[in-house]
Amino acid sequence: MFENGRWIGPILDQHIHLDRNNHFLEAIREFANSGGTGINLVHKPNFSRLPESLSEYRDAYEETLQMAKEIRNQFTISVSVILGPHPVAWEHQIHTIGLEKSTTLHLEAIKLALEYISKGDAVCLGEVGRPHYPVNEKIWEASNSLLLEIMKLAAEAEVSIQLHVEDNGEKTYSDLAKLCDEASLPRYLAIRHYAPADISEEFTHGLSATVSVGKGSIQKIVETLSKSNSYWGMETDFLDDPKRPGAVLGPKTVAKRTHQLSKELIEKGYSEDDICKIINNIHSNWPNILYS
Repeated sequence: MFENGRWIGPILDQHIHLDRNNHFLEAIREFANSGGTGINLVHKPNFSRLPESLSEYRDAYEETLQMAKEIRNQFTISVSVILGPHPVAWEHQIHTIGLEKSTTLHLEAIKLALEYISKGDAVCLGEVGRPHYPVNEKIWEASNSLLLEIMKLAAEAEVSIQLHVEDNGEKTYSDLAKLCDEASLPRYLAIRHYAPADISEEFTHGLSATVSVGKGSIQKIVETLSKSNSYWGMETDFLDDPKRPGAVLGPKTVAKRTHQLSKELIEKGYSEDDICKIINNIHSNWPNILYS
């Protein structure tokens, strides 16, 4: 799917947030104009007012679903929704309502998200996981127990999960792989979001990944591509946060990095057919497996 040496096929951002109080549809216009064809719209918590009941979680999820509907009505891109309670929200609420109540509410919100997935309104559970910053030992142990329970629920429902976790290199993947095995969740259904660009099997331990495609990411992807045997994709983790303009990566980035990847692969001697296969896997075939 090249035209005059440029990729014109599918381009999917597997993890993007939107906020109707900020760029919202304008961000999607930028994405589409850059060549983007689909997004995974991931539920974004309102950290200034976190849900304190299941009904408030329902309202928050419904708002994400409504934004997805508005995008579909105005643009031709595909929109899949990922729903779930953020692990940082859980950690924050420990300090206001206590560990037991925060954990109970979190699991209720997980089960509610799974209901939406079972109805076809969402395609994946996320982003779920554990705090990405230092916490005390009690909270860390509780976060891992909670994540194990979430993985068990996902395994029972046979759905994928997008994981928000700390960046501790290969050890993070190794720890997550052990949790997956204990929960009987196939490793490929655990998708590490905001993942490093090393996609080698020895690094990912069979988990899937959505790589944060910032500067330098494509070079590392190309370097480890031949050692990869897992599903992976690209993401911006665009936050659309009025308080943090432009964070994390802008809406045009996935398209830009896709074109950069194809150029790098051409320079490495890959054939056009091989490049088509690789990019179709990244942006179409593998997502169809992970988010079916």
